[in-house]
Amino acid sequence: MQRLCRRRCVLTQIVAFRSKVLLCMMSSNKQGASENNLLEKLKVSSQVVLETAQKKGRSKCPKCNGSRMFYCYTCYVPVESVPTVDIPTVKLPVKIDIIKHPNETDGKSTAPHAKLLAYEDVSMYTYPCIPDYDKQIHEVVLVFPGPNAVPLKDGLQYLAQYNQKKDFPEPNIKRPRLDIDKSDDEDKTMKGTGENIKYLKKVVFIDSTWNQTNKIISDERLQGLVSVELTEQKTCFWRHQKGKPDTYLSTIEAIYYFMMDFHMQILERDYNGEYDNLLFFFSFMYKLIRDAKKAAGKL
Repeated sequence: MQRLCRRRCVLTQIVAFRSKVLLCMMSSNKQGASENNLLEKLKVSSQVVLETAQKKGRSKCPKCNGSRMFYCYTCYVPVESVPTVDIPTVKLPVKIDIIKHPNETDGKSTAPHAKLLAYEDVSMYTYPCIPDYDKQIHEVVLVFPGPNAVPLKDGLQYLAQYNQKKDFPEPNIKRPRLDIDKSDDEDKTMKGTGENIKYLKKVVFIDSTWNQTNKIISDERLQGLVSVELTEQKTCFWRHQKGKPDTYLSTIEAIYYFMMDFHMQILERDYNGEYDNLLFFFSFMYKLIRDAKKAAGKL
């Protein structure tokens, strides 16, 4: 009787284990399919130029002569084997500052993609070098999922309220989560979100691993900025950090999704791939790494 019970117990454990493995596989396949669908639906320019460069191997940077693949991540220009005319240019509706952690490896960061593809609208800084936002504090938002972060519409509403009211209180250095007055009259005024666009002059992103962000985000020069959060999206980044949720995005993904939210929520326009080319390099690299893993039997 005892042996029978033990056998049943072992069988139950085996069944439970197999079920758990099956669920994990299904979840993994579902996520992989979701990622593939996203990247395959992108309206990006022809990537033949990258395919050709990939076959040739590393090439020289025309500025520093460094050996690179596709582009130079310190000079923010394509290498000699990638003609500049074949790289798409993205025009952004708002200027961007990227503040990079000094220990962030340049070659592993996706932030250079933004500078390469939207050169005129993106500025790069390496911490502790941070622009002086004191005179622009009510024209700038920081994209970071902190405890005080608010949705994009609420962040712009705050900027509009401050700029429309001379007696609006100066924000605290460590401002608590915004409590925006939703009175009927004001709500009607603020529903025209397009009117609030003129108050937003710049968007700040932090480029670092999630474990390195504390040093930058706690800098007093950023404390007065309104923090906004993105709608929940899952990363496709191949260097996903262990122990972190899959909603933690790479820098170029965060910029891309912010622009999508801005386009649909603030400009109130249908999205037709206007900023898909921000993922021009990202999507190509993703496919390369995915194919390499498949060939090695790791997928």
